Amino acid sequence: MASLPRLSSLVSVLIGAGCISFSAVWVKLTTVPPTVSAFYRVFFGFFFLLAICLARREYHALRLRQLLWGLLCGLFFALDLYCWHTSIQFVGPGLATILANFQVFILAGVGLLFLGERIHLRFLLAVPIALGGLYLLVGNSWQSLGTDYRWGIVYGLLTALCYSGFLLILRKLQQEAPSFSFFFNLMLVSGASALFLGLWLGATGSSFVIPDRINWLALLCLGLFSQTMGWALIAGGMPRLRASLTGLVLLVQPLLSFVWDVVFFDRPTTLLNWVGVTGTLLALYLGMLGKAEPQSEK
Repeated sequence: MASLPRLSSLVSVLIGAGCISFSAVWVKLTTVPPTVSAFYRVFFGFFFLLAICLARREYHALRLRQLLWGLLCGLFFALDLYCWHTSIQFVGPGLATILANFQVFILAGVGLLFLGERIHLRFLLAVPIALGGLYLLVGNSWQSLGTDYRWGIVYGLLTALCYSGFLLILRKLQQEAPSFSFFFNLMLVSGASALFLGLWLGATGSSFVIPDRINWLALLCLGLFSQTMGWALIAGGMPRLRASLTGLVLLVQPLLSFVWDVVFFDRPTTLLNWVGVTGTLLALYLGMLGKAEPQSEK
């Protein structure tokens, strides 16, 4: 019987990863600019999460420090979404999502340089494998790629950088408010992100108009399934799974995003590209396993 909770946790994380794998698909289906799609993801997500918090009676008074960390976390998440949505428009859902997951290596580097953490041999092996996989995906045809496609790769890597900052600050926010529920923290970050993205749209004179039913449906699905349900399912299942199994299961998300890109948007993909995808995902998994561990105090 003890295996049943573990199985349900595994199913929960798998379904959550599947929900989030469609994030890039919903973005690709929209015709609004990247900043607008990013805004509505967190704007709709905020209200879905608010409803959950009210239903579960999970709401708290905020101290100034907690509010400031929440705002900073929201700022980095807003930058992350803007870069990722721009990358999706330029290079497609699959590659943009794989590039965003390079945050594994950035976080490990931060841990090594600034947090006194150590790196395992698995991580050192993962770096050249990841670079080799990325080369097979785009590097061998770099000269023939258009300017927008190259910028899409740059924005994808910037996504990884901003996402790393978001995760580090989110960890700090959770340390500042250990009694806050996951839903409340995610609601706070979503609201802060919507605030920053909305201010940017207003400052640049951009339109908030959602032009048609397809855009409404895609943006609502982005807020409900990606910003709310996917995160909730993963957060609910992760604590009861081994770290190695969690890392492996979470790779379903970038893999499925690439598959959806091929299936729904006819991404041209050669055998070498698939080898590159496989190698990159393997490297990401090794990177997760070989991520930093705190050094014991002497």
